[in-house]
Amino acid sequence: MNKHKAAQLGAQHRQQPDQRPFRLLVTGGGTGGHTYPALTAIRTLQARLADQGRTVDVLWVGNAAGLEARVTTDQGIPFQAVATGKIRRARNPLKMLSRANITDMARVPLGVAQARSAVARFQPDVVLATGGYVAVPVGVAARVCGRPLVIHEQTLRLGLANRVLARFAARVAVSSESTLPLLSPATRKRAVATGNPVRAEVLAGDADRAVKALGVRGFDRALPTVYVTGGAQGATQINELVSAILPWLLERANVVHQCGTAALQTQQERAAGLPADLAARYLPVGFVGSELPDVFALADVVVSRSGAGTIAEVTALGTAAVFIPLASSAGGEQAHNARHLAEQGAAAALLGAEVTAADLRDAVAPLLADPQRRHAMADRARALGRPDAADRLVDVVLEAAGECR
Repeated sequence: MNKHKAAQLGAQHRQQPDQRPFRLLVTGGGTGGHTYPALTAIRTLQARLADQGRTVDVLWVGNAAGLEARVTTDQGIPFQAVATGKIRRARNPLKMLSRANITDMARVPLGVAQARSAVARFQPDVVLATGGYVAVPVGVAARVCGRPLVIHEQTLRLGLANRVLARFAARVAVSSESTLPLLSPATRKRAVATGNPVRAEVLAGDADRAVKALGVRGFDRALPTVYVTGGAQGATQINELVSAILPWLLERANVVHQCGTAALQTQQERAAGLPADLAARYLPVGFVGSELPDVFALADVVVSRSGAGTIAEVTALGTAAVFIPLASSAGGEQAHNARHLAEQGAAAALLGAEVTAADLRDAVAPLLADPQRRHAMADRARALGRPDAADRLVDVVLEAAGECR
């Protein structure tokens, strides 16, 4: 082969897209707030590179007892467990010197060694960490092995794990522009606001499909619909607050109440004591699964906790909401989330240790009575939403790996 022909073939080879599998190591979990954004990013990256004729090799390194272990099994994603330690925070520093904290911290070096072995064997193009205690040993292992690390924070303020990892991460992805001023100058230079990834199916719900799937027959579609949720397990506080104003609420709205399986019978008994016309507009359910996108599409107002995932979904969809933060959330993150939206008129927030049924009624009443007010709040929520957050995060992952696509 002459030199001219060899040069032509070499140029053609360089112009062809890289066909090798992209290797992504993911870590993070413990809760859905850390797990599901990572899963959405994986699926988005796979779809992106599939369009280019490439595959993605994924390894998820996490806690064997965490939600991520169950999710990866269900999704067919290879999983490796490592030891991890949890810091049980307290206002009194002396209380942090508990036997449980000391025992867990002693596990961290083992977790780092296990994670280093996993990273060295897998040789990822990039490591994506979405928070939770398990992310720390894996992120440290990425640093030791010289692999680029991208961290993603779902809440307004960096969680403890991400505060540790941000010091040496190649890129720091945050969910809100409001987070950037809270970062150190050095971290801010490597930070970008991507939003918090929301599953694509959540954005494609259908209200009529929800009515059919839930078997609702007595709803008055001329009235607004309120979706009440305390999370997968329900929330006793929210259940009690809603129950206290239920007759009043049902005179003004239809209600889908995801109360948790443990409280379902109690809520059904409460419904049985209502006048027939009001009971027909009330649907207590233990759990909302695949119907969730359609329930969101049906809802005019959402009453819920203010976890990062819910905030991302409500703002991406543009739905009016009343948030009742979980007071015991780590670092008070739910209260920060709710307050941030309330200050911008994008939600109502019931803050403080003692939230009453009257507080909930007063927050919901103007949204049900005034469609224009409800729509204005929904519009402000939508303005803060990032329905393209998964694509933005994938851009950051590829950039960190040296692949701008």
